[in-house]
Amino acid sequence: MQKQIIKHPYITTNTRISKGSPIIAGTRVRVLDIIIEYEYLGYAPDEIVNAHPHLILPQIHDALSFYYENREEMDQEIKLKKEKIVKLRKKLIS
Repeated sequence: MQKQIIKHPYITTNTRISKGSPIIAGTRVRVLDIIIEYEYLGYAPDEIVNAHPHLILPQIHDALSFYYENREEMDQEIKLKKEKIVKLRKKLIS
């Protein structure tokens, strides 16, 4: 069965913004930022909109949809960022 390609009108990439990490179009907000707030901090989509008043609810839902369709790649990016943070923390402490 072929994977269905779903359009994400609110998601784009730009190599000059966040090194090409997917972002919400017209902003510098990364899909990763939305996912961290939703998955790791437990924010509801409405709470994410409240935290980012320049965004609208459909943008948040599109970011979540994009994440779930590209979860493996996105989770790998999150893992790499976490590892980088751990290394920086160790470097600062020592």
